[in-house]
Amino acid sequence: MLRFDDRVAIITGAGHGLGRSHALLLAERGAKVVVNDLGGALDGTGASAGPAAEVAELITKNGGQAVASTDNVATPEGARAIVGTAVDAFGKVDIVVNNAGILRDKSFGKMTVEDFDGVLAVHVRGSYLVTQAAYPLMKEAGYGRIVNTSSPAGLFGNFGQANYSTAKMGLVGLTKTLGIEGARNGIKANAIAPIAWTRMTEALLPAEFEAKFTPERVSALVACLVHDSCEVSGEVFSVGGGRVARVFVAEGPGWKTDDLTPETIAGNWEAIMAEQPYVLTAGDSMKAML
Repeated sequence: MLRFDDRVAIITGAGHGLGRSHALLLAERGAKVVVNDLGGALDGTGASAGPAAEVAELITKNGGQAVASTDNVATPEGARAIVGTAVDAFGKVDIVVNNAGILRDKSFGKMTVEDFDGVLAVHVRGSYLVTQAAYPLMKEAGYGRIVNTSSPAGLFGNFGQANYSTAKMGLVGLTKTLGIEGARNGIKANAIAPIAWTRMTEALLPAEFEAKFTPERVSALVACLVHDSCEVSGEVFSVGGGRVARVFVAEGPGWKTDDLTPETIAGNWEAIMAEQPYVLTAGDSMKAML
């Protein structure tokens, strides 16, 4: 059994859905958990101490250790307070699961700047700020595990979610850079792109998804990725309904000439669009251009 005894985990957005499931599973397996949730509505408005407190109380009732946090991930002060709560209660931070998120779905033509900025503030800025606040502690300890929450909407796009899909693909870039920079300090970062039946998705998914696409089927992967034994970093995984798959960005073989013009490009479009054999890294791409 993969256990987390003596590990301290911060989980944002842990009052409901996926975050709640993550918190309960890690606590059940020995982790000390900071249950962070602002307690607002799906669109980010309002606040309530209830959701975070309820999950923390449930963990304690079941024999685990947890404290609640209602600080805002999207502000530097809130992020520092979340990490401060972990240090004050448990003395350190080993794990950060960035799960907090909101929805403000509208078609692109109707989306306001406030709709766009608000979603990026929680998903991207929040993940950056909480991770940044915990990062020095992880570097000093020579150990850390970070999981960011992307989405199929970010990887593949989705109607009415230009703000959400932009934020979720931004987290892929953050994850890959953290994977590179954290390597020398024993810090591993990965991302998940989950499909699960939660209050955020119940209006979007077919009703028959509820029984199969449970949050617990996502939390199992999160637990694996934040365990001591996890060796991968900088990766993205699709997860839902009992299936787990690596998602990767690939570049086709391309077409190259010394006489590059709009006309030669148009005349060789089939070769440019080819997918095989693909390359996977920026370094490989650069070599192919030389």
